[in-house]
Amino acid sequence: MGMLVDAGFPAHAIQRKGAEAAAAALAIELVPIAVTSPDELDGAFQSFARERVSSVLVLQDPMFLDERRRIAMLAIAARLPTMFGFREHVEAGGLMSYGIDLRGNLRRAAELVDKILKGTKPGDLPVELPTKFELAINLKTAKALGIDVPLHLQQLADEVIE
Repeated sequence: MGMLVDAGFPAHAIQRKGAEAAAAALAIELVPIAVTSPDELDGAFQSFARERVSSVLVLQDPMFLDERRRIAMLAIAARLPTMFGFREHVEAGGLMSYGIDLRGNLRRAAELVDKILKGTKPGDLPVELPTKFELAINLKTAKALGIDVPLHLQQLADEVIE
């Protein structure tokens, strides 16, 4: 399984460690390809094709979110199923995502900033973790890749794009 990594994004160290632990537990070999700019995405997907990975995990990242349409097109052109952490990637043509509601989390962050601006001390605010995770599947992309998504998986999804 390929793993697209932004070498310049510090949070990828944590994400990568979790992905590597999960892959090891499932006896899946990960092939990480690191990029530092959008200009390197074409080469990354060419590398995935050369490495003959069967799918690609795209770590959560602002650059990858900005380049989501291009990443989806590169993955489809390389005939590689993709997995993401944000639904927005699936809306842009990626195959699947499982993760937080990015828009909901940003709204919540704005609410916390509002409280701070109104005088609440940041240390008085509770630490919050996401409690809802969503599965999204793009059936149009699955069809383009020749993948049959089982009906039971479609039924489990919070969003199915047809």
